[in-house]
Amino acid sequence: QVVLVESGGGAVQAGGSLRLSCTASGRALSGNPVGWFRQAPGNERDFVASINWSGGATYYADSVKGRFTISRDNAKSTVYLQMNSLKPEDTAVYYCARGGVVPNAKAYDYWGQGTQVTVSS
Repeated sequence: QVVLVESGGGAVQAGGSLRLSCTASGRALSGNPVGWFRQAPGNERDFVASINWSGGATYYADSVKGRFTISRDNAKSTVYLQMNSLKPEDTAVYYCARGGVVPNAKAYDYWGQGTQVTVSS
């Protein structure tokens, strides 16, 4: 069974930064594309960013482009989401998911439990 675990969430002021990490049991992330999604209360789960298996291709939602950076370290079976210039509208639970690079959440087969990010103005 594949278990994904997110970490690095927290509370920051607008303009601040956080780095989220996504790890998995064994080497379950290695060789697989990974995406980050987020869900604010009352909203659907939205695509944030994704990265292909090698790290050579990355994709971003327009709302985070230029502020967030997704990367991976396959030796550590870890995917990161560096979030800079955070805004209050970035407040959400952030999830990592394995299996795709597309914005459609249905393309991903395994999900973490999420980590809360709260940005205050």
